[in-house]
Amino acid sequence: MNAPVKRVLFVCVENSNRSQMAEAFARMLGGSAVQAYSAGSRPSGVVNPKAIAAMRELGYDLSTHGSKSLQELPDVEFDFVATMGCGDECPFIKARNRADWSFPDPKYLSPDEYRNVRDQIREKVRSILRGIGVSVLYDFPAYASEPLQERPDVKFNFVAREVALLDSVVFATS
Repeated sequence: MNAPVKRVLFVCVENSNRSQMAEAFARMLGGSAVQAYSAGSRPSGVVNPKAIAAMRELGYDLSTHGSKSLQELPDVEFDFVATMGCGDECPFIKARNRADWSFPDPKYLSPDEYRNVRDQIREKVRSILRGIGVSVLYDFPAYASEPLQERPDVKFNFVAREVALLDSVVFATS
C-alpha cells in the first residue's frame, strides 16, 4: 500500500528566494511523495535571479516558478508548513506540523553567502521530509559542481544530526 502524498508549504515575505528554494528542494528530494508549495505574505511577483542561478548549480530550473500569494494556495491542511521571516504577517494556515525557520534573507548576499543559505535550506527540508515520513530521493553532493546522484536504493535513517535540525519543529500529537 502506498503512503499518502504529503503536502508541504514554505512561506516567506516576497516568495522570491528562501521559500522558492525550499519548495524546489521538497520537489527534488520528495519526488512524487510530496506536493510542495511556496507563497509570500507580500509576493514580489518575480523569482530572484540569484535564486534561479543558485538552484541551477544543483540542476534545478527555478525559472519555471512564479512568485505567489497566500491566496493562491489550495484550501487544504498541510502536513508541514515552514515560515521564514514573515512573523505576524503570515496568517494562520492549517497544518499538522509547523516551524518558523530563521534563515537570513539572502537577496543582498554575495554568491558564496547565498549558496550557504541555500545549502542550509536544503538540509532543513531534507530533515523535515524525513520527519514526516518521506523517503528522500537524492543525496546531494557537498559541492555544487559535482553532479546529482539518484539514490532510490538508499534507506535513510534518522540520526542525531537531523534531530538537531528539527529543533524548531513542533509536531502535532493527534
